[in-house]
Amino acid sequence: MSTPAPLDALAARGAVAVIGLGRSGVSAARLLARAGARVYASDAGTGPAVAEAAAQLTAEGIVAEAGGHDLARITAAGTVVVSPGVPPTAPALLAARAGDAAVLSEIEVALRALPGVPYIGVTGTNGKTTVTALVGHLLRALGHETVEAGNIGTPLSEVALGARRPAWMAVELSSFQLHDSPSVAPTVAVLTNLAPDHLDRYAGLEEYYADKMLLFRNATPASIRVVNGDDAEVTRRTAKVPGQARRFSLIDRTADAWYDADAQMLTLGGSALLERALLPLLGAHNVANALAAALAVWHALPADQTTTGRARIAAALRGFKGIAHRLEPVGERDGVLWVNDSKATNVGAARVALESMTRPTILLLGGRHKGEPYTGLVDAIRGHAKMVLAYGESAPKVVKDLAPHVAVERLGSSFEQVIARAREIAVPGDAVLLAPACSSYDMFTNYEERGAAFRRLALGA
Repeated sequence: MSTPAPLDALAARGAVAVIGLGRSGVSAARLLARAGARVYASDAGTGPAVAEAAAQLTAEGIVAEAGGHDLARITAAGTVVVSPGVPPTAPALLAARAGDAAVLSEIEVALRALPGVPYIGVTGTNGKTTVTALVGHLLRALGHETVEAGNIGTPLSEVALGARRPAWMAVELSSFQLHDSPSVAPTVAVLTNLAPDHLDRYAGLEEYYADKMLLFRNATPASIRVVNGDDAEVTRRTAKVPGQARRFSLIDRTADAWYDADAQMLTLGGSALLERALLPLLGAHNVANALAAALAVWHALPADQTTTGRARIAAALRGFKGIAHRLEPVGERDGVLWVNDSKATNVGAARVALESMTRPTILLLGGRHKGEPYTGLVDAIRGHAKMVLAYGESAPKVVKDLAPHVAVERLGSSFEQVIARAREIAVPGDAVLLAPACSSYDMFTNYEERGAAFRRLALGA
């Protein structure tokens, strides 16, 4: 009798419960059902998208329900697949951990269905989506069929469900996904930075950082990691990880990839790569992101470490168009530049976004509070912003933290009102920046919806 494939082995453990009927949960349920598992998928939500997902799975012969969970069924399952948006205190997840089930992420399920496909795995507090997109872009520029998946938007299970496997994958990994992904072992592992985040989900900062470090849980002496040489926390935590360390830096000329500020030149492997003026991305942090991606691809593909390979990487960086909702200039109206960084969902990301602005800026700050004090933005606001507009659930906390130090005005939970007020304040030559430092869940379904609303309202008639 042949040894079962990894995904078949999950099916052999008994019934599989999938918690969460978002895009990743639906994809995981389909992938497991295709492998022969008896799948039960559920979601506590009652919205139309969840109901539609449950109906689609039911039509495909998968047992699925919206509006609640069968906790007994989850407890009795052999495997439970949890979506990253499910909080650790959710009754369904508590039931899963109370039983003997293996609790896994959708990423883990997909990796077991994609054995042998090389991938560059990217995590970090900020910048991981941009780096993942850049990695995919650069791999394709070097002639390798590549998909971007994971936390970047496309579930990895959707890739596994495809008719053909890609040659390479660029996989963005959140801390929540890493927590339940014991098989993660990327060809090259990238850690962009570490800063406080998700303190509404974690008991403390140490717990959050520990999950980030699970990117290296299966590192060996042959492993390659790309790390931020300017981040002391990253340096400290990765110092004893097995394998070869490759560093990127904005200041250290001994790093494997670094930015020569005097020459305004990105360098890679000791040689010039690209003039800063030719990189079409705002902010010093995006120089670091470009260096991280180039370095990861350079070491993932030793055969492309040639003059031609370097030229193709440089050309691809010049042609990179950026990502929606990440320091995205959505347009200029009446002399005012409107910039959408809805993905800046923590204080560190908002600070980086604000420090990238070269015009007097009106900062839109607010949403659902994630546990960090907003005082960490004071210096950046003083240096770059003329006014802060605080809105949403977090507005009282934003005002409390910032009002003693900078100009801040409290608004309500009408995004239309927020944009209208910003338009009233702004004068030609100013910028309006959406960098909320909060999650979107008080007013929107996700940060994409928030960014789309900003774009529409900012440039609307």
